[in-house]
Amino acid sequence: MKVVVCVKQIPDPASPYTLEADSHWLVRPSEQVLDDTDRYGVEMGLQLAQANEGSVTLVSMGPAGNMQGIRQALAMGADKAVVVDDSTLRGADALTTARILAKAIANEGFDLVIAGTESTDGYSGVVPQMIAELLDVPALTYATTVDLSPDAVSIHRQTDLGYDVVNASLPALVTVTAGVVEPRYPTFKGIMEAKKKPVETFSIADLGLEPTIEQTVAAITAAPERTAGEKIEDEGEAYLRIVEKLEEVKVI
Repeated sequence: MKVVVCVKQIPDPASPYTLEADSHWLVRPSEQVLDDTDRYGVEMGLQLAQANEGSVTLVSMGPAGNMQGIRQALAMGADKAVVVDDSTLRGADALTTARILAKAIANEGFDLVIAGTESTDGYSGVVPQMIAELLDVPALTYATTVDLSPDAVSIHRQTDLGYDVVNASLPALVTVTAGVVEPRYPTFKGIMEAKKKPVETFSIADLGLEPTIEQTVAAITAAPERTAGEKIEDEGEAYLRIVEKLEEVKVI
């Protein structure tokens, strides 16, 4: 069983983000961390691979930097990593990202692709579904549980009212929600072993593709500061002002 997990390196959320002056693109330092949402995908991939005598390959796109985030995922137990790092991909939109990842995944070969629902530095929430379409496999999204057999996958798909049971034959793609499993912490042994695990780095030319960046950022403006609310001194008739406010917003 060959499990591929999509992961992303992002700037440390604990540090302030900065944007490039002209392009308004996010400045990505060489030292980046594993996106926290991807830890759940990695853990799920490891558990499924272990139960089905399989392997876990990480696939990522973006500046490789010092590979800190990739090494974090390898230290959890993944077998290898494939990273697409190309300066022409700076500012890539969701569709371009999906095309690159889908090509890398197809070249690697897979039975099951696992991804988070969305990255915490982009929040587009559509890349996994695009990857599934490009790979021509079913997309099972928002999984809160995942059961895998040699030729099929079944999930509980989170809904507003509970969950739906969704089944599909393999190969397939699954997106997992935060909390689907409890991610393990890398051990010292795992951290040391991660330094020796294979990490393959490709450009888009290596994949046989050409850059197709179609996204531009025209301007960035600061969000307006929250203004102070209206204070009402209650002398026994404050409820009248509350009713008036509710009528203004047509609640009553």
